[in-house]
Amino acid sequence: MSAPSTPVSQAVPAAFSGGPRSVTFPLVSPRGPLPVTLAYTRVGSGEPLLLLHGIGHHRQAWDPVIDILAVERDVIAVDLPGFGESPALADGLAHDLPTMNAALGALCQALEIERPHVAGNSLGGLLALELGRERLVRSVTALSPAGFWSPIERRYAFGVLQAMRQTAIRMPLPVVERLSRTAAGRTVLTSTIYARPGRRSPEAVVAETLALAQATGFAETLRAGASVQFTDDVPGLPVTVAWGTRDRLLVRRQGVRAKSVIPLSRLVRLPGCGHVPMSDDPALVARVILDTSR
Repeated sequence: MSAPSTPVSQAVPAAFSGGPRSVTFPLVSPRGPLPVTLAYTRVGSGEPLLLLHGIGHHRQAWDPVIDILAVERDVIAVDLPGFGESPALADGLAHDLPTMNAALGALCQALEIERPHVAGNSLGGLLALELGRERLVRSVTALSPAGFWSPIERRYAFGVLQAMRQTAIRMPLPVVERLSRTAAGRTVLTSTIYARPGRRSPEAVVAETLALAQATGFAETLRAGASVQFTDDVPGLPVTVAWGTRDRLLVRRQGVRAKSVIPLSRLVRLPGCGHVPMSDDPALVARVILDTSR
């Protein structure tokens, strides 16, 4: 008799073996200070640059661009609370924007980073803009940031994300591994967020499917985003909003809305890129981030 398939939600991703660095710090809550632990990778030299991934993803989303950025920047790629290898926040701490911002600010203090540049994708882009609004960073690059949707667009995006999450949870690991070995299979697994899914390595596709299935902060973070709308300007620092022309999750007209909310921002098209553009065109995305942070 063959052994039963291991559900993706219970598997241990090989890409995580050895583990990144992590830091633990206290965060104020109604119940008093509570510990928060964030996993991160830090490479390169130069001015600090904080990289923030989207919901259900992990810091490895930035792998296609991190070596390019590290030539000129001290790059810190973070697993957000409840994603990747960062545990969910303790009871008493909400997975909402104020708490996320406080956690990222405390992370910078713990790592002795003063006002880094920040680049974020999707949820990470929204967090980057929030950090910019609070003047905690030197510059902001937001790649397809959340928060500029209409109610219909938000419901559509949330429905897609929930479907992706359920598929990742239910799909047996051997099926994920088999699909990841071919370009067609990687398209089945990841074409919602990548315009060129065949460029993803099999190992990366398996790892990010596991990360989505095992994201302990997914439900609470998505729930907290139901009422989020970014409506404030981000004056006094360089801001770039970049949108993939083939973004199937947050449609690119939301970039025009972002430009109207942040009038002095630079709005950049990313031709041929999907919702997570770092893999679709690493050189272009790296150049946009470095240009903003000069």
